[in-house]
Amino acid sequence: MNKPEAPPVAPPASPPTPVTFWQAFVFWLKLGFISFGGPAGQIAIMHQELVERRRWISERRFLHALNYCMILPGPEAQQLATYIGWLMHRTWGGIVAGALFVLPSLLILIALSWIYIAFGDVPLVAGLFYGIKPAVTAIVVQAAQRIGSRALKNNVLWAIAAASFVAIFALNVPFPAIILLAGLTGHFGGGIAPDTFRAGGGHNQIEMSVGSTLIDDDTPPPEHAHFRWTKLLKITVFGGLLWTAPMAFLVANFGWQHTLTQMGWFFTKAAMVTFGGAYAVLPYVYQGAVGHYGWLTPTQMIDGLALGETTPGPLIMVVAFVGFVGGYVKVLFGPEFVFLAGAVAAILVTWFTFLPSFLFILAGGPLVESTHGDITFTAPLTAITAAVVGVILNLALFFGYHVLWPHGFTGSFDWVSALIALAAAVALFRYRRNVIEVIAVCASIGLIINTLIL
Repeated sequence: MNKPEAPPVAPPASPPTPVTFWQAFVFWLKLGFISFGGPAGQIAIMHQELVERRRWISERRFLHALNYCMILPGPEAQQLATYIGWLMHRTWGGIVAGALFVLPSLLILIALSWIYIAFGDVPLVAGLFYGIKPAVTAIVVQAAQRIGSRALKNNVLWAIAAASFVAIFALNVPFPAIILLAGLTGHFGGGIAPDTFRAGGGHNQIEMSVGSTLIDDDTPPPEHAHFRWTKLLKITVFGGLLWTAPMAFLVANFGWQHTLTQMGWFFTKAAMVTFGGAYAVLPYVYQGAVGHYGWLTPTQMIDGLALGETTPGPLIMVVAFVGFVGGYVKVLFGPEFVFLAGAVAAILVTWFTFLPSFLFILAGGPLVESTHGDITFTAPLTAITAAVVGVILNLALFFGYHVLWPHGFTGSFDWVSALIALAAAVALFRYRRNVIEVIAVCASIGLIINTLIL
C-alpha cells in the first residue's frame, strides 16, 4: 500500500531587495492618505503591506514593535509607523514615517474644519451632520465594547472599569487622575496577583510565514538601535528644545493666558495621558476644551469626532479640529484673518500633541524593547486599559445625551436621531459594517430628512 504523498512544500520566497530611504518615503506618503479605519484598520493595512506584501519586516518583529507601542501613551498606529521607519532608516526614517502618517490628515481636517465653521448653517452641511451625530454615538459604544471584550478578563478588571466610570460620570474626577490611580493599582496589583494583571493583548498575534524579510526574526538590531546613554541624553535634550522653543515664543509674544499658549500647554498634557487611544483621551479634551476653556461647544465636539472618523490618519487628529475651531471663533488675529488663526491653532496643537510620540520612539525604542513581557511594565497598562473602558462608556453617554436631547432633558426627545443611532448600531454590531460605510449612509439619511423637514 502506497503512502500518501506529502503536499509539496513551496520553495522559500527569495529575499526582498533592500529599500532605499526614498522608496520608503513614497510608501509612507501613500499610507498617510489610505490609513482609514482607526488604529485596528491602520495596523491591518501596515501588516498587509509591510509583512505580507513587501516583506520589509517579519511577523514577530512587527508584533514586537506593536507591543511596545501599545505600552506608550499616544496613537499606537502612528507610533508603529515611526518605529518601523526608525528601524529601517534611522532617525530621519522614523520622523518621515510618523510625520507623513499625520500630515495628510492635518491638511484635510483644516479644510473640512473651515467648511464646517464657515458654512455649518447651510442646509446641506447641517443635514449631513444631523445624520452623522447619531452614528458617532453608536461608534463610541462599539469602541467601548471592542476594548472591553479584550481588556476585562476578570472581576478585578471589571471593578476597575466600573470605578473609573463612576469617578468620571458621578464625581467628575479629572481623566489624568483616573489614569494615574489605575496605573498605581496595576503596579501594586501586579506584584500581589500577577496573573490577574497579565496583559491579554489587543491584536491577533497569529504567526505566519511569508518567507525571508529585510528585518527578519534573526536579523540583529542595526547599530543605531543599540541603547546608549549618550544617545538617550542627546534625543531627550533635543526633544526638550523642540517643545521649549515654541512654548517660550508663545509666552514671550502672547503671554501665558493667551489662547495659543494655553492650547500648547493643554495638548502637551493630553499627549501624556492618551493610553488606550483617542476614545480614551476625548473625555479629557472635552473637560478642558469645552468645559474649562470654552474653545468649542459640546455639539461642535461631536461634529469634530465625526470629521475625524471620516478622514485618514489617527483619530486623535480630532485635536486639529478643536484647535481650528478654537482659534477661529476666538478671532485671535483679527476678524480679517480668522482662517489663518484657525489654521495656526490646528498646526500648533498637532505639534504639541504628537511631539511626545516621536520622542517616545526615538529615545525609548532601544531601552524599552528589552522590557517587553515584564509584568512590572505590563500590569499598569492592563489596569489603565480597563479604566479606559469605563471612561469611553461615559463618553458614549455624553454623546447620546447631546444627540437625543439636543435642548437638554427639559426639551423634547429626538426620535429620528434615536432611530438613526439604532440603525447604525445594528450595522456595526450585527452586520460588521465598517465605520466609513455607516457614517456615509447615516449622513445621506440625515440630508434626506433635513431636506424633507425644510
